[in-house]
Amino acid sequence: MLFCQSNFGFFLPPVSVPRVLILAILVSGLLLPGCFLAAPPALAAAPELHTDPLNLDPLAKDGMLHFYNLDYDGALQRFEALERMHPDSPMAKDYILTVVIFRELYHQDLLDTTYYAHDNFLTSKRNVDVPAATRKRIDDLTDTVVAICDRRIKANESDKDAYFERGYAKGLHAAFITLVDHSFASAARQGYSARNDSEQALKIDPQYADAKLAVGIQQFAVASLPRLIRLMVGIVGVAGNKEKGLEMLRDAAAHGYVTNISARTVLSLFLRHDARYPEALAVQHGLAVEFPHDYLFRLEEANLTKDMGNGPGAIAIYRQVLKDAQQPGYFIDARLQLVWFGLADTERGQNDVFDAAHDYLNAAEQPKCSDWLRKRAQLNAGEMFDLLHQRDTAVKLYQMAAAGGGDQSQADAARKYLKQAYAGK
Repeated sequence: MLFCQSNFGFFLPPVSVPRVLILAILVSGLLLPGCFLAAPPALAAAPELHTDPLNLDPLAKDGMLHFYNLDYDGALQRFEALERMHPDSPMAKDYILTVVIFRELYHQDLLDTTYYAHDNFLTSKRNVDVPAATRKRIDDLTDTVVAICDRRIKANESDKDAYFERGYAKGLHAAFITLVDHSFASAARQGYSARNDSEQALKIDPQYADAKLAVGIQQFAVASLPRLIRLMVGIVGVAGNKEKGLEMLRDAAAHGYVTNISARTVLSLFLRHDARYPEALAVQHGLAVEFPHDYLFRLEEANLTKDMGNGPGAIAIYRQVLKDAQQPGYFIDARLQLVWFGLADTERGQNDVFDAAHDYLNAAEQPKCSDWLRKRAQLNAGEMFDLLHQRDTAVKLYQMAAAGGGDQSQADAARKYLKQAYAGK
C-alpha cells in the first residue's frame, strides 16, 4: 500500500483521501486561472483598504484583464513593468509568480479539472517535464516573496498585507508542486503554513476577505475527510466545517480583491464534490458568461454539465466552444485538445462509440497537445475502435500509446490491450 504524509503530521493511504483534499493541499484553490479582479467600487472607496493598495493600480488591473483572457504573455509584460516600479513589493512578485506558474500548467494541459476527478491522479505515473529555467524562476520568486514578508513582519507584526502575500506565495508554490511533481507532503506543509498566514491576516483585519480563501478551503476539505481521519485531525487542533468553509468562500468571492474569482472557482468545485450540481453550475455559468473569452471557464462549464448527468447539454457546450474557436482572435491560444477529449468522454458516456472514437483522435491530433494527453487520447480511441470491431486500427493506437520515450503513464494499459482486445464500455 502506498502512503503519503499529510500536513496534519500522520500518514494516510492516498486511496482513502477524498479528492477534495487535493484542494486543501493547493490552499489557493487555483486549479483554474482567474486569480485577480479589480477592486469592487464600494470597497475601493472605503477609508480603510482591506488589501494592498497595489491591487488598485491601473497597470495591475490591465494585467488582470489580460490574465483573464489567458493572454499570459501580455499579463506578464504588465506585471513585470509593475514590479520594476515597485521592486520591493511582494504583491508585484506574486502577480508574476501566478502568471509563470499558470502559463506552464496551461502548456502542460494541467488546467482541466477532469484530470483530478479520479483517484488515480494521486498515483499517476505522469512525468511533467518543466524547463529548468521556469522551475528556477518559480522557486526564486517564492523564496523572494517569503524573505521580503519575513522582514516586514519582523519589523511590524501587524502587517496584514505581508501575512497574506507570504501565504499567497506559499499557496501558489504548493499548487505547482502538487500538480507537477505530486509532491503531496511538501505541498501540504506549505498549504498549512499558508492557512496560518491567512488566519493571522484575518486576526489583524477581520474584513481582509482575500484571506478567507485559504481558510475556507481547508475548513471544507478537513470536514470532507472520513470520520476516523477527522478525529485524528482534531487531535492536533485542526477543525473543519463544510458550511463555514462555503461561507468563507462566498465572502471571498463577494468582497475579495485578489482571490474573488478563485473563490468562485473553488466554490463551484466544492459544490460539485457534494453533488450540489445546480448550485455549482450556477456559479460556473456566471464565470463563463462574465468571461466568455476565457476558454477554461467555458470548458469547466461543459465538464460540470457532463458530471451533472446532462450529456446532451455538455455536448452542446463543447461544440459551441469549438465553433467559437474558429473565429479569429476569439480565444488566445485555446488548447482544443481539452475540448475534444471532454467531448469524446461525454459521447462515450452516451454510448456514441463512433463519434467518441473519432473525437479522441481529434484530441490526439491537436498540434499543441501534450505527450501525456495525446497518449491518453490514443489509448481511449483504441478502446473505442475495439468496441467498433476495428481491431487493426485499435492495435495501431495502442502501439502509439505504449511507444517508448515521452510520457509513459498510459503504457501499461496500452500493452494490456495489445494482448487482449478491450471489451468494456
